[in-house]
Amino acid sequence: MKIVIQGAGKVGSHLAKMLRSEGNDITIIDDDESRLGKLTSAVDVRTILGNPSSTAVLTKAGVGKCDLFIAVYPSTQQETNIVGALLAKRLGAAKVLARVNDEEYLSPDNRLMFNELGIELLFYPERIAADEIVAQLKRSSSSETMDFGHGQLQISLFKLDENSPLLDLRLSEFVAKLSKEELDQFRIIAISRGNNTIIPTPDTLFQYDDMVFTFSRQEGLELMVKYFGQSTIQVEKVMIVGGNEVAEMLAADLLAMGISVKLIEIDHDRCLKLTEKLDDDIEIVNGDGRNSDLLFDEGINECDAFVALTGRDETNVLTCVVAKKMGVPRTVAEVENTEYIRLAEEMGVDSVINKKLITADKIFRFTLGGKARFVKYMRSTNAEVIEYTAEEGSAITRKALKDISFPSGAIIGGIIRDDDAFIAVGDTIIQAGDRVAVFALPDSIKAVDKLFR
Repeated sequence: MKIVIQGAGKVGSHLAKMLRSEGNDITIIDDDESRLGKLTSAVDVRTILGNPSSTAVLTKAGVGKCDLFIAVYPSTQQETNIVGALLAKRLGAAKVLARVNDEEYLSPDNRLMFNELGIELLFYPERIAADEIVAQLKRSSSSETMDFGHGQLQISLFKLDENSPLLDLRLSEFVAKLSKEELDQFRIIAISRGNNTIIPTPDTLFQYDDMVFTFSRQEGLELMVKYFGQSTIQVEKVMIVGGNEVAEMLAADLLAMGISVKLIEIDHDRCLKLTEKLDDDIEIVNGDGRNSDLLFDEGINECDAFVALTGRDETNVLTCVVAKKMGVPRTVAEVENTEYIRLAEEMGVDSVINKKLITADKIFRFTLGGKARFVKYMRSTNAEVIEYTAEEGSAITRKALKDISFPSGAIIGGIIRDDDAFIAVGDTIIQAGDRVAVFALPDSIKAVDKLFR
């Protein structure tokens, strides 16, 4: 696939690396030579130096013949991305996507208007990040969750600690303990161990510190919490350190849910702006969130959750560690350096948010077959969770799953058929129109994609 990316900032560079690793032909446009130089030193892509909104530059980049144009120019002025996307569409780009930084553009009316103009997707990474944190706090028994079919199926990520009943059991031994009714409720689909992701076999042994991925029906969540030795936390009071855009949106969202919010921000002017923009019921404190005495004085020990959004990965991770030691049951850190994600987990951070990865979720499905409806990257692994709709006559519908040559680096977790949701097993036969949730490692995605076409 030929892909042109407008903007070589953090998001654009991450997308270039990810999409190039899938074998796509990538061209990236930017007017900052240093950003382009930094990118080309890390990945083999074609670069164009010039005004990202210039028709001459866009033409030189070949947007008229590209399959996908992604506008993610790292500017505070979102008009650059919108203009670039609209011009790319006019010049002949098959699909165009654009990053925005104003929620107004995401209203249903505006989405429809831009869709009619030819922009297939508008995305706002900060809004996506705030929504992701809310989702994590809603389901505080696992460190990451994702819903399929309005919650009919869920994928969850659990960390095995010293209290987990699964420790030192083989998968076959654990399955033998379950009744048939329980087996119908959830399925273990993968294990992240160190830097490796394992699709488990019956002989796979669960170990301390494993990150275990599961698919479950909605009714199976309590069952999983029991078997993984977790406890559910009712979040009623949250402390946020850092007052960036994500923090601002998150504070407003939590208050709307009836959750008490205290926000600590070190910059006095930013505090004043937050005070003007946010509801009076949100307490804004001007102070340094790295100061543990300040956190204690502001009642961190009374909070159910602590969210660190300072813009500095090290600060976010370390303040979460401090919060955990002060007795906060649930911690969330924004970590933009992907190399720090595993370190944050090892240090005890419950959930990690990375805007580059969640933005990639929104974009990656446009590089797959037309029946790939949803894609999500899960932390602790380089795998993706992809929701496909099975086509009439596709290979995936011709036999029971146990008789299909399915890639070893992928596994089907759950299926939604009409109003019913169920866990996939060997005897399951997928039907045309089924929505199928697949957990797949990168080198298996193309093979999986072909089975659903």
